[in-house]
Amino acid sequence: MTQLEIRDLIDEGRRDYRDPERGRPVRTTLWHPQNDGPAPPVVLISHGSGGAARQMAWLAQPLAAAGFLAVSVDHHGNNFVDGYLPQGFAFEWERPRDLTFALDAIAADRALGPVGAAGFSSGGYTAAALVGARIDPPVLQAVADGLIRLPDPAEYPGLFDELLAIVPAEQFPRVLAEAGRDWSDPRVRAAFLICPASRGFLTKESLAAIDRPVQIRWGDADTVTPPEQDALRYLDAIPSAGGRSAGEHVEHYDFLGTNPAGQDVRRQVAAEAVDFFRGLLVDGPATA
Repeated sequence: MTQLEIRDLIDEGRRDYRDPERGRPVRTTLWHPQNDGPAPPVVLISHGSGGAARQMAWLAQPLAAAGFLAVSVDHHGNNFVDGYLPQGFAFEWERPRDLTFALDAIAADRALGPVGAAGFSSGGYTAAALVGARIDPPVLQAVADGLIRLPDPAEYPGLFDELLAIVPAEQFPRVLAEAGRDWSDPRVRAAFLICPASRGFLTKESLAAIDRPVQIRWGDADTVTPPEQDALRYLDAIPSAGGRSAGEHVEHYDFLGTNPAGQDVRRQVAAEAVDFFRGLLVDGPATA
């Protein structure tokens, strides 16, 4: 039986959006494999925007059952457990940093095997960032200047207006510089992206430079991250990527762990992720 562990980690190198005197909370959930060996392979998992680590149990539990240590975090300001904050939704480049920090903390306690990353929606971007995808700061600047108007996320009406109201203009150069940095982690050998979001924020050059194996799944009926705008852009731009549709009638929220309508597709995609990571992190190069 899978052992569940929750660690309330604090990253003192970054700030809590609610209280700048405190470090950034990085609550981390670990699904330990039943036969937890001395150095298990690891899969880092990132939830969708406004979700939570617990919603990714549909992916984490099959991975743990297959012998992986599955690790997910509640991204600060972007999870329903602690509540929403505009920076949590807008500063998406903090997400890969959360997973790198969690991996560092776990690695300080025990030996770990090879590492992969997976994620859903904004979590798909997170996994891609860990293997080299980078945000394009001029696009963010155009959003801040009102030259590009993006729709607010369904989970956070008024997001962009609120963000611009609370982040002083003099802070934007630093924010943009951080956004455009390379937040990849050399320990992450492969990535599995599920309905990955991009919003056109990623540079084509960074996607083209990714040389680690990537697999992508999407739903043809997804209207939140339409495949032609998001998943297929990743697929076309990343030379090492392969992927396929999870189904003609599969919608975005079929991948939420609380949605009974998506049980079958989640089970299938989780099995495909297990096979992908087993081939790369356990048995050798995958051919998926």
